[in-house]
Amino acid sequence: MLDASMKQQLTTYFGNLREPIELIATLDEGEKSLQTRELLEEIAALHSLVTARFDGDGPRKPSFTIQRSGDTSRAVTFAGLPMGHEFTSLVLALLWAGGHPPKVEQDTLDQIRSLEGPFDFEMFFSLSCHNCPDVVQALTLMALENPAISATLIEGGTFQTEVDRRDVMAVPATFLNGDPFYNGKMSLEEVLAKIDRDAGDKAAAKLDAKEPFEVLIVGGGPAGVAAGIYTARKGYKTGIAAERFGGQLQDTLGIENMPGTAYTEGPKLAAELEKQVRENTIDLMNLAEARTLVPAGQASELHTLELDNGAKLKARSLILATGARWRELGVPGETEYRNKGVAYCPHCDGPLFKGKRVAVVGGGNSGVEAAIDLANIVEHVTLVEFDSKLRADEVLQAKLRSLGNVDVLVNAKTTEITGAEGRVNGLVYEDRTSGEEKVIALAGVFVQIGLVPNTEWLGDSGLALSQYGEIAVDDEGATNLPGIFAAGDCTTVPYKQIVVAMGEGSKAGLSAFDFLIRNAPAGELAAAA
Repeated sequence: MLDASMKQQLTTYFGNLREPIELIATLDEGEKSLQTRELLEEIAALHSLVTARFDGDGPRKPSFTIQRSGDTSRAVTFAGLPMGHEFTSLVLALLWAGGHPPKVEQDTLDQIRSLEGPFDFEMFFSLSCHNCPDVVQALTLMALENPAISATLIEGGTFQTEVDRRDVMAVPATFLNGDPFYNGKMSLEEVLAKIDRDAGDKAAAKLDAKEPFEVLIVGGGPAGVAAGIYTARKGYKTGIAAERFGGQLQDTLGIENMPGTAYTEGPKLAAELEKQVRENTIDLMNLAEARTLVPAGQASELHTLELDNGAKLKARSLILATGARWRELGVPGETEYRNKGVAYCPHCDGPLFKGKRVAVVGGGNSGVEAAIDLANIVEHVTLVEFDSKLRADEVLQAKLRSLGNVDVLVNAKTTEITGAEGRVNGLVYEDRTSGEEKVIALAGVFVQIGLVPNTEWLGDSGLALSQYGEIAVDDEGATNLPGIFAAGDCTTVPYKQIVVAMGEGSKAGLSAFDFLIRNAPAGELAAAA
């Protein structure tokens, strides 16, 4: 199961083990159980503090529990093989169970340990899902730190019957005490915010107590991080308030167009950006959702950012980098069947439609890439494009045309997503040439039709927006309000790309610096004289 490189990697990591750990497996005679036995035997052979047993009596086969020897109250269970994107999750589970301290702030660990359960989590993942590891690792840590919390992490492909019975049609899918809890990616902090009733008030009080910033950045994607690095390196007190650090990067798999970086993945890049933020002593405030902007009356006054939890942050200058989100179709059935056949991430949810017929709506790069990826998994893909031709790069169109299980419809206006018994069963579209209405029978619809800027919360701020809701900026990233700048996908700058956002963020950071040195309060000017 493990190649030489993986074994060497694990052997190195196992040097951090402090306590003996047990791997307790529940198996049958199937192929997956044989693979699980092989994996656990190979892991146990790498270090004397790791032992494997095969006398488990869990409800799922194959499955295995990781626990500190003799302590059944702090354990995590994997059902199926945690390989692929989840191999790192397996390594962390082994290390944490063996007493290696997690890289988590002490306040967060204290919050986990203080929770009063029971909290019985079950979470379904797929091996190709790049959003799943965050949830797997969050639940793993919680289960190993608090005996009132249990976590069973289930590889959906191995337990397809259970996936169908519980109507899991999108991953990550998390259940709590037998009931649906959340569909989608969650950080550890987000899980805690959902189950700790006092978390919101605690977070608001902590934010309210902060002194004013010289530069406050709203948004933690590539643009916001680039801006923060520049202003922090100029010596200004900088804060980043992010609803979800990393933004769209957290939902992006392969990145192959960054100069100097042949290939990386969104979550990996987001982790590197967070590391750089912390190294530059930027105050990172995650899960801080902006609600209202109250601009300063004049350059020497402070701007106020009101957050959804009621907290208020103040700053001499602001950089808005709130990014964008996937655009929705806005047709009947889309909301009703979201996560029940309507999906927005082909990498995460594609494996759940293996052997089925699906549609992709959108003929740009993202839509064509999604159709290509899905064609390798599902029985058949229908690409539906409103325009008279596809808009994707020619190299992608050529690849699409080479696939035998893909049909392309142009001049097709999607008008409805239909379903029965709680899940998608079809897509209705209008042929824009003939006006005829047609129906495609299918099990899933992947929506890939572009982006919408995250700017609705700015409606009463006096900030100038375009007809599409984008923040209007000049060549220096300045808005129409003094001391407020903007960058990235939420602005009128064309080409919504990671490298463009980083460049625009750097520009906005330099512009904020220029504004601050030209508008220093009288006290600062006197001190400098």
